[in-house]
Amino acid sequence: MAKALWNGKVIAESDTYETVEGNIYFPDRALHREYFRPSSTISTSPWMGQARYYNLMVEGQENQDAAWYYPDPKPAARNVKNHVAFWRGVEVEK
Repeated sequence: MAKALWNGKVIAESDTYETVEGNIYFPDRALHREYFRPSSTISTSPWMGQARYYNLMVEGQENQDAAWYYPDPKPAARNVKNHVAFWRGVEVEK
């Protein structure tokens, strides 16, 4: 089981996940949605495609752009479609 934790709360957990470039990508259904807020940030990976972000909000604390996902990944990264990864202080355990 993989878990993502931030500010003392489990924000995602799943028995299944994808690993790409050392990042654990959790399936959408594994997210505890009450902690996620849409962000307007966009970035681009040459081989994965355009990434979108979520801000995390846990107990009044915000972590901007701490989660990212590829809504329409390029063919080489199709295994991360409908998956979310974390950074910026989010702890991921497996």
